[in-house]
Amino acid sequence: MKSFAELANPWAEDLMVYEPGRPIEEVARELGFEDAAEIIKLASNENALGPSPLAVEAMRDAALAMHLYPDGGTHYLRQDIAAHLDVDPAQVLPGTGSNELIELLGHVFLREGTNIVMSEQAFVVYRLVASASRAETIAVPMTDFRHDLEAMRAAITPETQIVFVANPNNPTGTMVSQEEIDRFMDAVPDDVIVCFDEAYVELLDDADQVDVLQYVRAGRNVVVLRTFSKAYGLAGLRVGYAVAPEPCIALLNRVRQPFNVTAMAQLAARAALGDEGHIAQTRQMVRDGIVQFEAGFKALGLPWVPTVVNFVLVEVGAGREKFVALQKEGVITRPMDGYGLPDHIRITIGTREENERCLAALARVTGKGQ
Repeated sequence: MKSFAELANPWAEDLMVYEPGRPIEEVARELGFEDAAEIIKLASNENALGPSPLAVEAMRDAALAMHLYPDGGTHYLRQDIAAHLDVDPAQVLPGTGSNELIELLGHVFLREGTNIVMSEQAFVVYRLVASASRAETIAVPMTDFRHDLEAMRAAITPETQIVFVANPNNPTGTMVSQEEIDRFMDAVPDDVIVCFDEAYVELLDDADQVDVLQYVRAGRNVVVLRTFSKAYGLAGLRVGYAVAPEPCIALLNRVRQPFNVTAMAQLAARAALGDEGHIAQTRQMVRDGIVQFEAGFKALGLPWVPTVVNFVLVEVGAGREKFVALQKEGVITRPMDGYGLPDHIRITIGTREENERCLAALARVTGKGQ
């Protein structure tokens, strides 16, 4: 009898595995914490304020109907998103988080002999999806931890299918400006898809956000990805969406699995979309947290990358060792060696108390507080 490895596609075992932020319960079990509440998780860029209260209310109301399948076409959620963004509902496709939508892009547009272009330190799932589609990844070095759009444009080849631009970028917390994007879009070939991943955009004040939806409205080969996981606090529901010209959405729909967005997720997302108060409180928490962490890093003498969103990249030296040491202190962060940054960790901005505790633990494990 052949083994599973012998039956598998020969390239499957070589695929890189995504390293998620570790759950609190897992760390508590491993390190012997009697109470998981002793641990704070600042690893996965979750909203420390929790989910939108309006979304929580919608979920409670929906609980007794969970024996029914969801609306397979996400009709009302698409309508609400389209109205919120001033696009056509036919240009919107909800998915199981942004990750599913990146995977759908791979299914439709990537294959052996093609490639994607991305920044060297950008969301690793782009690279994973390309590998699973047997496509090559062209990773372009960043400049000052920011996308170098001119270099990315120069890296495009005749085989390039998609350019991924995460803006703001994970894991660096940086963003590129409207002027840089417009210049890039003027230069990028018309037959290349540009995917703007805006998972963190709602954390910015409206005036600080760039406008890439204009390119969708103009019919360009542009896909915009957004999620309800971050600013809206619905990471556990896994719901995001793509906005793209209708022909692109129609193709993505052909490879989408039926009922991919749960009924509870659809209702919660619709409620959260209108919760302006929760968004305002989240943005204030992020602004305050950035100030708090920057002051703390300065006091500890630790270099950091100035951020615009709810996480910060900080250089601590031997990042994975510090990550392990911080776990023993009851603080979960994210090591960055998988992103080619072995001396860094990424820390999610939490509540004021969580941030204080993290900085105190960081002082102990780095020896900077002595």
